[in-house]
Amino acid sequence: MAEAERIIGTPDTPDDNGEQAAAGAPPGAGVSGAAGPQAPAQQQSGRARRIAVLFAVAAFAYALDLISKTLVVAKLEGHAPISLVGDLLELHATRNPGAAFGFGAAFTVIFTLIAAAVIVVIIRLARKLYSFPWAIALGLLLGGALGNLTDRIFRAPGVFQGEVVDFIAPKGFAVFNLADSAIVCGGILIVLLSFRGLDPDGTVHRD
Repeated sequence: MAEAERIIGTPDTPDDNGEQAAAGAPPGAGVSGAAGPQAPAQQQSGRARRIAVLFAVAAFAYALDLISKTLVVAKLEGHAPISLVGDLLELHATRNPGAAFGFGAAFTVIFTLIAAAVIVVIIRLARKLYSFPWAIALGLLLGGALGNLTDRIFRAPGVFQGEVVDFIAPKGFAVFNLADSAIVCGGILIVLLSFRGLDPDGTVHRD
């Protein structure tokens, strides 16, 4: 967990907009004497807004996943698949003991522990977050991880061994759910932000 924080961790007191860091200046450099005393308050306010974005995105993704799975269990399980786009896309209720897209069905407990660890790391990183795009990406990861972890804990066959409800079934592809989609979208966004050199603290680095 400490290693994960080191990889994408951020300094505790970065400049709020990251412009000085992008130019190579240290955080707080170039701030006039009059504005200096206001800088910590502005930084704290900016960080609070980004933390709020992270948890709002996570709550939205989690709520959508929970509602969709509740409807699927109530209306679709035990029934024939519903065709959405011919035979290209169907709603097909199934239970998945493995990871996303049906991988690793024999390692349910391990995937449960991994999901829990991811959630803890993201929450700990939130206190160092100063970037709106990173807040959205981490929020998607957090909401998706929470969605599938809820299944692991509360669904049959038992605590930490529960099977995840999947229902989105594209032709020729594994069945998945909205939590999986949120995790994948968050991961893709993180990769794009990393390629652009944008760090979680809002600074931009050039390799």
